[in-house]
Amino acid sequence: MANPPVLHFRVHETSGAVTDLPFSADRLIIAGWVGRDEASLRHHIEELASIGIAPPSKTPLFYAAAASLLTQAPTLQVVGAESSGEVEPVLILADGETFVGVGSDHTDRQAEAWSVPHSKQLCGKPVARDLWRFGDVAPHWDQIVLRAWIPGASGGWDLYQEGAVAGLRRPDELAALAGGLASGTAMLCGTLGAIGGIRPASGFRMQLHDPVLGRSIDHAYRVAALPVVS
Repeated sequence: MANPPVLHFRVHETSGAVTDLPFSADRLIIAGWVGRDEASLRHHIEELASIGIAPPSKTPLFYAAAASLLTQAPTLQVVGAESSGEVEPVLILADGETFVGVGSDHTDRQAEAWSVPHSKQLCGKPVARDLWRFGDVAPHWDQIVLRAWIPGASGGWDLYQEGAVAGLRRPDELAALAGGLASGTAMLCGTLGAIGGIRPASGFRMQLHDPVLGRSIDHAYRVAALPVVS
């Protein structure tokens, strides 16, 4: 078996201290259909149905994906022009502790129309380098805000997703529903509806914002679309 990919994170303590955390990823889980509110969940199902993606058999669902898809590179190479990002909280389990950050379940939408599990394997999953201890934010988790932006026509960034994570199932609840998570596991914890509908873009910015402790985790990546046939 190949060695698992090693990601290098920075853990930000509430004291302001920062410690390095090398993480050997040997398992990646992608949680889908995780809306806590039935109306929001229905909205996400309907926006995906509008681009040809069948509704789920149950909610939530947990997709197994290759851990090697996790990336912190500034550029994400994808095949074709039919992929897009999704901002999501990310759980990282390392050394018996649970950390939270932000990532993107970047997905090939053309493939998603015929197989959601297969589409999850076709694109890398960008994750930010910064993490918080989940225990530091768990008491006020529902006040955490997710945001994402894509390049706009005027050269700036257009808001693409925004909302409190209160609209999603809690990460610790998802971990329990997934059967419990061992060290070496990363889990993408679901997303919010897109403002103006799901669409591809040449770049993606994302943020996990904590208004209680006054801090944010930010990450951005460029999307390089490769030709289907070179």
